[in-house]
Order: sequence, then structure tokens, then C-alpha cells
Amino acid sequence: MEEKKTDWKTMLGMTLIFGILMYMFLNNQTDVVPEEEDVVSTEDITGTDPFEIGSDSTAVVPDSLKVASNTPTEEVLEFNNKLVDFKISTKGALITEALLKNYKTYDSLPVYLVRGKDHMLNLKFQTQDGRILNTKNLIFTPSTSENGENKVLTMRYEQGANQYLEFRYELQPEDYMMDFNIRSVGMAQVFDTSETAELQWDLVGYRRSKSMTNENRYTEIKFEYDGGSDDYTGQGETAEEDATDVTYVAYKEHFFSSILLTDTPFSSAVMKSRNIESIDEEQNEFTKEFSTVAQLEYSGGELAYNMDWYFGPTDYDILDGYNRNLDEVVDLGWGIFGVINEYAIRPAFKFLTDDNYLGISYGIGIILLTILVRLVLSPVLYKSYLTQAKMKILRPELNKIAEKYKDNAMKKQQETMRVQSEAGASPLSGCLPALLQMPVFFALFKFFPTAFELRQKSFLWADDLSSYDEVFSLPFTIPFYGDHVSLFPILASISIFFYMQMTTGQSMQATQQPGMPNMKFIMYLSPLFMLVFFNNYASGLSLYYFVSNLITIGLMLVIKYVIIDKDKVLAKIEKAKAKPKKKKGKFASKMQQIMEQAQAAQEEQQKRKK
Repeated sequence: MEEKKTDWKTMLGMTLIFGILMYMFLNNQTDVVPEEEDVVSTEDITGTDPFEIGSDSTAVVPDSLKVASNTPTEEVLEFNNKLVDFKISTKGALITEALLKNYKTYDSLPVYLVRGKDHMLNLKFQTQDGRILNTKNLIFTPSTSENGENKVLTMRYEQGANQYLEFRYELQPEDYMMDFNIRSVGMAQVFDTSETAELQWDLVGYRRSKSMTNENRYTEIKFEYDGGSDDYTGQGETAEEDATDVTYVAYKEHFFSSILLTDTPFSSAVMKSRNIESIDEEQNEFTKEFSTVAQLEYSGGELAYNMDWYFGPTDYDILDGYNRNLDEVVDLGWGIFGVINEYAIRPAFKFLTDDNYLGISYGIGIILLTILVRLVLSPVLYKSYLTQAKMKILRPELNKIAEKYKDNAMKKQQETMRVQSEAGASPLSGCLPALLQMPVFFALFKFFPTAFELRQKSFLWADDLSSYDEVFSLPFTIPFYGDHVSLFPILASISIFFYMQMTTGQSMQATQQPGMPNMKFIMYLSPLFMLVFFNNYASGLSLYYFVSNLITIGLMLVIKYVIIDKDKVLAKIEKAKAKPKKKKGKFASKMQQIMEQAQAAQEEQQKRKK
């Protein structure tokens, strides 16, 4: 057989052909102009063309619309008052920095609501020649003035004689709200007014609290639309909402907010948020990414929008003071929960802690508020606690019934209900008062984590009542629990366990009905739930639950040992037994008939099985 040899000439030829083809491919690639990026680097701003190809790709830009070669370079101007330090760039007339002077983060760093390239506001116009103009690429000419005590900064892009686009900022000496106006003059010959202008506002939220997860839970977009209705985007990994006649958009970052308001509603807007914290768990700096795209309409061929920009704390009193429905940015809860917080809980807590009233410390204020809530609810809860105490007394009697009718579930239930009714300890009479307190329970669940007043206020070992009260850190992370141990949730869990043990613990199995949930399991589950899930919540909330449970336990002990006479309750039952049975009403007779029929059917079914 002929020996096969390596054909080096063929391999060399193939290599040369491959090299020539690669050279031609790469050479052609260098001739392709890459698509222009939407964001232009701030390092290369001189001579930047602000126009992009629109729907008419063959359009030629007239000389009057071309940017001159001597375009001025970017400047950054300081614009501030006693509360906020702003930096505004002449490129795009954009706020590049907003520093709140009176606040610090959890680790004592400055609180920036805007910082560098994480903020962008752009107006996009369609021109009559089919191109698109982006203001973020324009270099504006600044001028400063004063309006009484107010500072005024005017940014103007001159297109020609009596043709310009203007952004105007006006700042009062002590206000987080800044006037922000956009208007065009003589630009009707440039803009295609048959198309709406587009405003895009982007912002990235920063971490400012110990627990990013807890902070992110209250970080979202809120907006007002359609003449006063309000809504929010929610907490998903990505969230999106659209609305018409939008009057404000608020980027709420738990305790701080950036809000854009307009006197002339945006005809439509799309609000989007992206949860950076859940998408990228490795980083610990950013919470969410916000974006809004709104449509602006022309008036007489020109653009004229009087707006306001708020950069400041998500403080209910401050926001409510503007009378612009901004109090809705603070999440007090929906429906009845929000009503209770707005008209009862907040005024009471303010009276206790505000320096203009009692001015006590916030930790003591939470304790006093808890006592006050319990006092107000005491008439409602007294019946419930009384029923629970009587049920403890009735336990021996109920155990006898359970043993006597252990093979007849229907009869056991009938006799149990009879004894409870004769003692005035019907479970239903105790359940209704307990249900009535639930709205207050959930209202307070919303109030404490969003109360700006609690931010960085200390009490005992907790250095911040708006965050978790870490007593020591763990060298590892427990799923759902975290990497630290908080003490107030532990105390609240213990108090819940003892409360449930007192009310239902020893009688659970004796009175357990078939098909009912295992109450003993629930007794252990509730404290465990508090221990695990409240480990990262506001310590002020856990403090409230702890004190509330202590008060409840104390009231129940007083009712059991002071108010209720055990002998009288038992004597009442014996007296009821001795009385001749009254003729039942139609409803009671009908119910008894139904139960007897059900019992007979059950017995018949058991006989068939045998």
C-alpha cells in the first residue's frame, strides 16, 4: 500500500487563502461606520452634532441648523441654597449633582440624590427636515440672576436670532422644591409640531441604609395621573406602568425622593423600574434603576412647560405642605389602613415626639403610642380577652365532653357549643373583636417602616429605629434570616409565644375539631415567622409588637385572676343545666334539625363501612 505523506504545499496554500480572506474581511469592517451611541461622552463635547437621522434618512441639515466648529465647551455651575447643593452642567442643562446638606447615610457618608452620570434628562424633538434633536447633546449658555431672595439660573441654547430653547431653574433660600421651566421661542420653524416632543428622565437609586433589602422594599416609582389618581410601579425585578395626563412622577428611594411635577400634565407617560439589587446580588451600592418617557405637546407651535423638581426627604409633613398630593408618595397603606395612619397614628405619634408638643424620645414615643393604641382598643378587645379567660376555666368540662363523645364528633360539637354558650364564652363572640383590631395592626405595620422621623433615631441598643437592631453579626448568611441577629424581633417572638400559650396552648388538642388546622403548629409558627422575617425590618416595628404583646399578656392575667370569678362561671353552667329547656325558636330548631340529619347520615355511613 502506498504510504500517505503530509501534503505541506496544500496546507501552505490553504493557510495563505485563509489569511487573504481574513484580511479582506477585517479591511471591510474598518470601512463600516458604527451606529451612533445615544449617550455622548462628556470628554468629547466640542463640535458634537446634536442631530440624529430621523424618519427621513435622505434629509440634509440646513446651514442654519448645523453646529458651528467653535461650539463652547462644557461648564459645571454650582447652584445651591441652605438645604441642597446642586451642580448643573451646560451640556444638556442637566443636574449632575444634588447633595442634601442635612443628612448622612448609615455609614456617615453624604446623601446624594444625583451623582454624575447616574442621572439624565433629555428632550427629543422631531425637526421639520426629518431629523431628531436631543438636548442632552446640546451645549447651553448659562446666565444667573435673582428674583427677590431666590436664585435663578437660566440655560439657553441659541439657534438663531430670536430662536432659542431655554431651561430655567429657580431656587428659594430654604426649600427642597425648585422651579423648573422649559420653553422654546421662535422654534416653530424648526420643530415638527405635528409630532409630540419626548421627555426622558432616568435616575439610579443608591443604598443609604444598613439593610439594602429592606430599603429596596420601599423603593419604587409613584405617580399621579388623570386628575388626582395615584399609582405605583411595584416591586418586581422589572416593572412598568403607563398613564395619561400625568402630573407628577416620584422616584421614591425609601427615605429620600426625586420628584418631577408639571402644571401642564404630560399627555402620556411610561414609567419603568429595574431592580438592580435582585438582579446583581454581588453589588451593594445601587437599589433600583428608574426611567420615565413622557409626551409633551406644543402650544402655538412652541413648547412651554412650567414644572417643579423636588430633591429631598420622603417626609410626610414636608411633602404634605406643598398641597400637591405628594403625601401619597409616603406609603401609609391603602384604604382603611392609610386612613388610620393619616388621621390617627401619625397625629398621635407627632404629638408625643415633636419638639413643638411633648417632645419625648422616639423610643419612649413608640412605647407610649403602643399603650395609647391598646387603651383605645380596650373596649373592643376586652370581650375577646374575657372569652379566652373563660375558655381556660371551661377546659375540664370540655375535656369531659370530648371523652364522653369521642366516637360521635357531631354530638361532641353540639355539647361543646352548648357549654360555651351557657358560660358566655362563645368563640365567635371573641373572634369578632379580634378581627376589628386587624386594620390597626396592619396600619402600624405600614407606619413604622416608612416614618421618616425614626430614621437614625436610637433607643437602648438600637442605633436606628428605622433599621434592624443588630446585637452581633454572623460569619455566614442564613437564607431569609440574614447575616446578623436582631434583639427586638427575638423579644417580640418570645412574647408572642407566651401569649399564644396562655390563650390556646393547653386546650388546643382537647378541643381540636376534625378538619380544623393544627393550632399547636400555628402556635409555634407565628413566633418563628416574627423571628425570621422581622430580623431585617425596622426595629421600631419590632419594639411596638414586643410592648403590645406584654400589655396584652398583662391584661389577660388581670382578667383571669382579678376580674373573673371561676366559681361564679361554673355555678352559672350548673344553674343553666338545672333550668328546664326553653322552646327553641324557628331558626334554632331548624339548625338542630340540620345537625341531627347530618349526624344520622354520618352514623349510617359508618354502619355501611362496618
